[in-house]
Amino acid sequence: MRLSISHETTYRYEDQVRASIQYLRLTPHDSERQHVLSWQLDLPRPVRAQLDPFGNILHVLTMDEPHESIIIGARGQVDIDEWREAEHDSQSPFPFQRCTRLTEPDEALRAFAQQHCGKRRDRNALIDLMHALNQHIEYVPGATQVETCAAEAFAGRAGVCQDHAHAFLACARSLGIATRYVSGYLYSEDSEHLASHAWAEAWLDDAWYSFDVTNQLARPERHLKLAVGLDYLDACPVRGMRRGGGHEQMHARVFVAPTPVILVQQQ
Repeated sequence: MRLSISHETTYRYEDQVRASIQYLRLTPHDSERQHVLSWQLDLPRPVRAQLDPFGNILHVLTMDEPHESIIIGARGQVDIDEWREAEHDSQSPFPFQRCTRLTEPDEALRAFAQQHCGKRRDRNALIDLMHALNQHIEYVPGATQVETCAAEAFAGRAGVCQDHAHAFLACARSLGIATRYVSGYLYSEDSEHLASHAWAEAWLDDAWYSFDVTNQLARPERHLKLAVGLDYLDACPVRGMRRGGGHEQMHARVFVAPTPVILVQQQ
C-alpha cells in the first residue's frame, strides 16, 4: 500500500514567545516494512537532520527571535508492506525492558497481565492482552492528558491510543518482555478516526511485532512508523519548550490516504 501523508501543526500564543525550541520526530525512515518515496518538512527555517539515541530521525527547530505562532508541516509518500508481520533491526531490545514514569505498572496492571497471559510469553498471549486492554480502557478523547500515566488511565478505564500503548507496555514489561512505544500514522476509511496514531511493539523470536490496542490489530498493514521510544515522551512527533507566550493553542491537521501505484509497461 502506498500512503500519502500531509501533517500540519500550528501553535498560536496569547503573548509573544521570547524564544522556543521544538524537537521534531516527523520524518520516517526506510525499514523492512516501509520505503520512503518522498518526504519533506515545511518549517520556518532550515534545520539539519540527526539521529536520536533510539535511531529516530530528529530535527531541532530553534526560534531565537520573538514570535506569536509556529507552523510545522510534514508531507510525503511511503510504500507499506501490508503482509510483513515482524520487523528486524539492529537496535538492542534490552533497553526497552525498562519502565518509565508513564509506563510503570502498579499492582492492578501486574495482576491484569498475569490474568490474561499467565506463564505464556508468546505472540498469542500478547494478542489476548491487547484485546483485554481494549475492552478495559474505553477510547474516549479528552479523558486523559499527555502526562497521564498507564496506571491512571487503567484505573479510570478511559483514554486514547497513547494510553492504550502505555498500558500495554506496562503490562508486557511486568512480564519481562521488551516493548517499545511507536508513533506514526494510520490509514482508516473512517474519516472521524484520527490519522496520527500510537501503538506498541514487542520483541518476540528476535523480531519486533506490532500490537495496536486501539484498533485490535496485530499486523501493521496500514501503519506508517515515525519514531520509537520507551514512551510517548521519546517518540512524540512534536515536543517543545518556550519562554513566555502565555496561553497556547495547538491545532493539528493530518491527512492520510492511499495513493494508486501506476505501473508503466515496458516497450
